[in-house]
Amino acid sequence: MTDRPTHEETIALLEATLEATHDGILVLDLDRRVIRYNRLLAEMLRLPCEGIGAGTVDELLRGVVSELEDPEAFERRSKELWSDFAAQSIDVLRFKDGRVFERFVAPHRIGSTIVGQVVSLRDIGPALETAQALEQHRAFLEKAQEIGHIGSWVAELDGSDRLAWSAESHRIFGVPIGQFEGSSDAFFAFVHSDDRASVRAASAAATADGQPYDIEHRVVRPDGTVRWVHQRAAIVGDPQGRPLRMIGSVQDITERRLLEDQLRQSQKMEAIGRLAGGIAHDLNNALTAIAGYAELALGEVAADHAARADVEEIRRGAERAGSVTRQLLAFSRKGLFEPRVFDLNETIAAISRLLSRLLGADVKVQTQLASATLPVLGDPGQVEQAVINLAVNARDAMPGGGTLVLATSLETVDESFARSHPPMPASVYIVLRVSDSGHGMSPETAARIFEPFFTTKDVGKGTGLGLSMVYGTLKQIGGFIFVDSDITRGTTFGLYFPPAAAPTTPGAAAVRDREGHGHETLLIAEDEPSVRNMVASALRHDGYHLLLAGSAEEALALADAHDGPIDLLLTDAMMPGKSGVELANLMTARRPGIPVIIMSGYTEETLAVRGLNDPIALLQKPFTPRELRRRIRAVLDR
Repeated sequence: MTDRPTHEETIALLEATLEATHDGILVLDLDRRVIRYNRLLAEMLRLPCEGIGAGTVDELLRGVVSELEDPEAFERRSKELWSDFAAQSIDVLRFKDGRVFERFVAPHRIGSTIVGQVVSLRDIGPALETAQALEQHRAFLEKAQEIGHIGSWVAELDGSDRLAWSAESHRIFGVPIGQFEGSSDAFFAFVHSDDRASVRAASAAATADGQPYDIEHRVVRPDGTVRWVHQRAAIVGDPQGRPLRMIGSVQDITERRLLEDQLRQSQKMEAIGRLAGGIAHDLNNALTAIAGYAELALGEVAADHAARADVEEIRRGAERAGSVTRQLLAFSRKGLFEPRVFDLNETIAAISRLLSRLLGADVKVQTQLASATLPVLGDPGQVEQAVINLAVNARDAMPGGGTLVLATSLETVDESFARSHPPMPASVYIVLRVSDSGHGMSPETAARIFEPFFTTKDVGKGTGLGLSMVYGTLKQIGGFIFVDSDITRGTTFGLYFPPAAAPTTPGAAAVRDREGHGHETLLIAEDEPSVRNMVASALRHDGYHLLLAGSAEEALALADAHDGPIDLLLTDAMMPGKSGVELANLMTARRPGIPVIIMSGYTEETLAVRGLNDPIALLQKPFTPRELRRRIRAVLDR
């Protein structure tokens, strides 16, 4: 057996223990005299290193107290502690120089007898700095999530079904902080019912197989609004590979989805527009030949001939079909039009009187016109037709009668509104709103109303081109059109026109309403044989000498081989090889001053033609021999 330690050895062991501890220790007797304090306490409070016989604690700490941030609170609390030697207490001492200590006071007992108090101080400054750094980092992270609209979440996979959201996740889901139940079941209650199964499947696959959790789905907020979110997550496992928790992010992508949908719609409309323009071009050639030959036939058929009525019906049918192609070209923004500056208020005021008669007595037409002049650069006839189409659709939506309101204003579109209505840029616009009190449309219908041939009317009661023509008219002017509709509150179409900077004059000369015969030589370039032959038949009877070509290259060869003058070039705008515009450029260079008439219905070609130096006349297809003769004589006599 080992010998029991001597008293001196016991004291030495206690002294060594006192000095080895990581806390500053102060031992007091019942008279509040200092029995002992260790070296670490002396360093903490900057006291003399000798810790025995230091007098009372008040004498020892007299200089220390003045260095505290709140000396009065320290002395008040200390008096409470010295008055009850059996009490235990923990508080924090903060010094002006940044030192922070946790103070623990407990009774000093020998056996069951209290013989004094023991005070220990622990330096918690580094821990507080770490905690503050962590709190600052957490605040920075939450701010970054708020700026990026990306929240985070943690789901425990230990069977507890615990789920924690960050502050931004609460904002994304529209749930106030503290009101989320914190479970996966509570989360799935927010997932749109149509998406719930796919989200559960993605979560289960990630948990079971560690597959990437990356999914876009809808959520329904407590206020009923539907938002799109993009969620990503990864599994965190233990050293044995068992899943412990799933850590993920959630981002509100509603605006992005909206922009993508609108971009797809815009691209679809552009593709349909190109298709419509191509169809209209081919139809125009056919209708030009049909209408032309019908008119030529009427010139040869006696008034009492049995076939005359049939030929007249053929001509009228071609004219009606021509109006359809004009609507197609308006939709595709390739319609030939003569823009001028007009006051939108005057146009709406004039057409409102017509609408009152057109829509019937049970539809009340109201106008709310801006007090200022609203100058718009465009074709007022096309704008009037667009308003009529909107009004007729509004009447169909109000079978029992109702109210149609036409309101104009000058408005500034800000960046926020522009972002939600692409591709409209932020700017100042002249706005026309056409509102009805009808039954409105579902979101699915509203998304398709500008598509050509899309209609909700019964078979035989609509072509489906009315609203597509309105769409094309606005695009042609450089404006925009949007619809706001609900099955419970009617429909409002917003037409946004760019204000005209200054009045402009029409780009084409007026056609004199007279016919005449000629002897001039005309060079005709048209790749469509039926149109070329019809034009030749119409003009030969008037005495013109004709040089007929099926392409620009053939026309140039004929011009080079012709020794005499060529008094006019009549060419189609679109031909294989060189276009009619290129042919006009080459001919005016070779024969300066030669008049040119270009047959077309395309805006792009119109702009190209107007870029030529020499006078150019435009003839819109389909046309009749009468219109052709008038235009040729007007150009030759100019």
